[in-house]
Amino acid sequence: MSEKDTISLHLVREALLQSCAPGEATVEVLSKVGIDPALLQTPSARVPATAYARLWRLLARRMDDEFFGMDPRKLRSGSLAFLCRASLAQPTLAASLDTALAFLSLMLERMPAQLVRQQSLAEIVLLEPEPEPRRAFTYFTYWMIVHGVACWLVGRRIPILAIELRGPRPDFCDDYQVMFSDNLRFDRPRTRMIFSADCLDLPIKRSPEELKRFLAHAPANILVKYRDPDSLAARIKHDLRQMPADTWPETEGLAASLCISASTLRRRLAQEGQTYQGLKDSVRKELAIVWLAEPQISFAQIAERLGFADTSSFYKAFRKWAGSNPGHYRSLILDEISP
Repeated sequence: MSEKDTISLHLVREALLQSCAPGEATVEVLSKVGIDPALLQTPSARVPATAYARLWRLLARRMDDEFFGMDPRKLRSGSLAFLCRASLAQPTLAASLDTALAFLSLMLERMPAQLVRQQSLAEIVLLEPEPEPRRAFTYFTYWMIVHGVACWLVGRRIPILAIELRGPRPDFCDDYQVMFSDNLRFDRPRTRMIFSADCLDLPIKRSPEELKRFLAHAPANILVKYRDPDSLAARIKHDLRQMPADTWPETEGLAASLCISASTLRRRLAQEGQTYQGLKDSVRKELAIVWLAEPQISFAQIAERLGFADTSSFYKAFRKWAGSNPGHYRSLILDEISP
């Protein structure tokens, strides 16, 4: 992970909340990992993701807890390594997730979880025993471990369709949206992560030798790589969200609005690993997922808003994006299907 990748000071404060005494102890810890303690007074400050990873490791080592003291039972040092070794021995992602979730459910008192397959969709559900929800940071730290290890095991990013949390929306959500999904929903009946069930059949590709290298750099390598908010792709996606889909410009028109040639536009997007068509599809998917969570918006209305010629074209595109038809996704997200 490169130094240009950054994490908000909000997450640094959250990590320190239950795992480090305020005052001199906090100053000492932050200084040791290369974070200026004075930044805690600057709400908009950000630090390198590598510094955040060093903070994670230092706090885990001092507390003998790789979960920042956020559960009555400690996730003792070495737990992540054991989880990875046990998951690595499985043939598919589904079996690896079952193994990882069983281990975490055994280790953590208040966060038992299970993997549920719902036709073309899959969800990891936290079966919390207590009526009061946890901090958003607690949930997202759990997802960071589970999702980060899963992506490493199969050698590719597993797209998240939605994350739902029982608790309220925190004051700061930007980094969580970048790490996981733009589609974060709060004050929901249960906490869960939803993704395409096709991913469950992916084979485990890692070797014991690769595991040694992975653990040597953890947790920096499970902090999902940040998108550059100042990138051309991010700017284009932002602009597309502000206008109706049927008014989105073609490549030449977009290039002209940016005062560059079409070939330069394609080259610069390619340097960022993007294409204009891919960006349009990404924004359409984001909007479709948001609107499918609103039962009063019909499929025909969503298709029209997204610029599709008819509802069947929208159905076909959504199946390609999410591995599920819109009706099944809406049923699951609105809790009409029992887990």
